[in-house]
Amino acid sequence: MGRLTSSPPPISIVFLAFLVLANGGNALGGSSTERSGARRLFIFGDSTVDVGNNNYIDSIPSHRARHPPYGLNGFFGGPTGRFSDGRLVVDFIADYAGLPFIPPFLQPSAKLDNGANFASGGATILPETGKGWGLALGTQLNLFKKMQRSLAREFGDAKTKEQLSEAVYFISIGSNDYIVDYISDLELQKMYPPEEYIGMVIGNLTQAIQELYETGARKFSFLSLGPLGCAPAVRVLGPNGTHGRCFEEVSELAVAHNNMLSASLVGLEYLLEGFKYVNPNAYEWIGDRIYHPLKYGFIDGENACCGRGPYGGIYSCGDTKEGMKEYELCGSPEEHVWWDSYHLSEKVNEQLAKKLWKNTALKGFFTKDSVITDDPTNLQDEL
Repeated sequence: MGRLTSSPPPISIVFLAFLVLANGGNALGGSSTERSGARRLFIFGDSTVDVGNNNYIDSIPSHRARHPPYGLNGFFGGPTGRFSDGRLVVDFIADYAGLPFIPPFLQPSAKLDNGANFASGGATILPETGKGWGLALGTQLNLFKKMQRSLAREFGDAKTKEQLSEAVYFISIGSNDYIVDYISDLELQKMYPPEEYIGMVIGNLTQAIQELYETGARKFSFLSLGPLGCAPAVRVLGPNGTHGRCFEEVSELAVAHNNMLSASLVGLEYLLEGFKYVNPNAYEWIGDRIYHPLKYGFIDGENACCGRGPYGGIYSCGDTKEGMKEYELCGSPEEHVWWDSYHLSEKVNEQLAKKLWKNTALKGFFTKDSVITDDPTNLQDEL
């Protein structure tokens, strides 16, 4: 393959970051003084937050969650394109903020008064990777700008930018850059050592954040990478002698990614006026449930509820009529941390959303009239 194009963070951002570390509503209705917070949520990312965009693009069956047993718990009446037995983190966040579920942008006639979801299963941050199975982050950003231009034609540039500045931008992406592309491509590994590759990933993400900022975006929420080496599909790829343990070398990529992202965000906060963000440590939070499932109401933190082979790690969850392989399905998804070979169960998504809402500044980005009630379960761990 050819060399990847890198978009490293501007040197001023990197320098400032390490210096600091070393030491609803109707469409565009109302002004910022007429509301107590954000009434729109825009979502970018991969299958962790895709609510159905891949139903409307040319992809492959395993990158479309529109077949049983996805949506098994029946909350939406069946499969919707969500890679889960039910709801995703962003579904809960929207609910807590008093918003309707945010629809996929590509859904025909989708009502976008309260925001839009641009996420796509299989998406990557780097544009040259991902094998074209999902909409890369740059493509998602282009769709957002298309929507922005449409709003500007209707309401004017100033009003559009004002309203977009009140919205919240939720970003969850990066896993596929490592577990789909980097660890499976020896040529890519030879061409780019880990630190250089991670730098390119974060550079492209930082560029996307700055482009969103230029459109008016000010309030960002990031979902950092979890322990990628513990996903059932990755666990089975571990070197000889690591059977039963997470693939630590892959998880270390996630740690390095999270650390570099944190540094870049510090720099952006100093350089971009009004830039606000939340970036909790989801890595340790998810890892604690994997290693200590009983503590959080789960029985199994290793094996996928839906899949095949060791740990359910063969990614085969789906209707065989769509060309998928045979799969095995557990009887109680709510007892599993992992729904399928790569994705968390609805119960984990709900617990994570509650922690995001209660223990970070995310709640403050939205209206003060939140609807979440106290969590009755024992969730004393901190993000």
